[in-house]
Amino acid sequence: MNLAANQLKQFFSNEELLTEPEQCWAYGYDNSMQHALPDAVISPKTTQQIQQAIKICHEHKVPFTVRGRGTNTTGAVVPINGGVVCVLENFNQILELNIADRYIVVQAGITNQAIQDYAKKEGFFWAPDPTSSSYCTIGGNLACNAGGPRAIKYGTCRENVLGLKAITGFGDEITTGVYTTKGAVGYDLTRLLVGSEGTLAITTEAILKLTPLPEAKATLQAYYKNIAAATDAIANIMRQPITPCVLEFIDNNCLEIIRQAGKVSLPADAQAMLLFEVDGPKNQISQLAESIKLSAQNKDLIKIELAKTESEIATLWQTRKALSPALRQIAPKKINEDVVVPVSKIPELIQTLDQLAQEYQIKIVNFGHAGNGNIHVNLLINPDDKKQAEAAEICLDKLFRLVIKLKGTLSGEHGVGLAKKAFVPLAIDPVSLELMHKIKQQFDPNNILNPGKAF
Repeated sequence: MNLAANQLKQFFSNEELLTEPEQCWAYGYDNSMQHALPDAVISPKTTQQIQQAIKICHEHKVPFTVRGRGTNTTGAVVPINGGVVCVLENFNQILELNIADRYIVVQAGITNQAIQDYAKKEGFFWAPDPTSSSYCTIGGNLACNAGGPRAIKYGTCRENVLGLKAITGFGDEITTGVYTTKGAVGYDLTRLLVGSEGTLAITTEAILKLTPLPEAKATLQAYYKNIAAATDAIANIMRQPITPCVLEFIDNNCLEIIRQAGKVSLPADAQAMLLFEVDGPKNQISQLAESIKLSAQNKDLIKIELAKTESEIATLWQTRKALSPALRQIAPKKINEDVVVPVSKIPELIQTLDQLAQEYQIKIVNFGHAGNGNIHVNLLINPDDKKQAEAAEICLDKLFRLVIKLKGTLSGEHGVGLAKKAFVPLAIDPVSLELMHKIKQQFDPNNILNPGKAF
């Protein structure tokens, strides 16, 4: 590493290259609470600097990990093998906005919120809206194929990225994709790179597909006597020709925590809650909302509310927004997984999780993007408690095996990182895995790009 560090000094100023442990320490973690100390941290200002750095690391077989803002929960940017961490905070510009063709070209270090704010001025938005949108970067969004609540109607990153510029493990720059919404020339390297967690190439620019802002939106909230009733409502809503733009689910354990926090008044007999929104033309929004409202009704519905003012909308969202702070207060180092199962399998998933919670004496609470079965499973443990940590590992193993059995998948939007890589063989057959390893070798033969992640 010393030889590589000396070569890096030829291309980076003292402000752009950090090598002292106390300087590098803060760049060794993400929201998984895992940490590893990098040997050096670079903050390039040009693509050429990134290329030179990767070429040096390729030559000396030094690990190279790109980092956004560290909001990922799977350990995806933790430099477990040391090496160089590349911070793209200087790559934060909007390069082109084309309203006629509905796309925006941005650098990878810009935040999701900055793009939303810029596009909104022209009457557009970019569909992916993760919870951390005000802080997370586009590069990070693309690395894990982020989605968020709007994915139910508008899709994840893969459906909303037209093309990329990226740098391979050789230090070569590549351009993928198109500026149009259709393209059938060659392999789709854009969709391959999106979700690859920085293991194939380092994204520097992206062409993002924009969507017009809807004229109007309606927000509804429903409470049910049991999980099965809520799931039946979800399935019925998703059978309709009207797709909600948001369909969020909260289980009884979450509701109980919110009750204990005392900030929101909830029905005493509610065992599940749904929060949904519809959007569309202003002159049709009432009809759309009424259709969704009817679809959500069944014999175990306790009540359903339709917000009519901005204040009422804020009140309905208060329950959902009160959840994360309450969970963090109870368990600051909680484990947060984001499994996906078919909607019809949600009751079995939640029921089994309740059984695991009782068996291993761990508080497990569940919420998420119900319309596509993306459930966030939260284990409220203290990992410093050896007994709890061991129990959590057993629960996670059983959770992931159950998800695969239910024809689900290990992650909907967080990615694999370190947290789930041991379970990947459960989800992907050996032949496909071997092909993925061969693809990795073509992009990064010396395995320097974010090594030890995803597989």
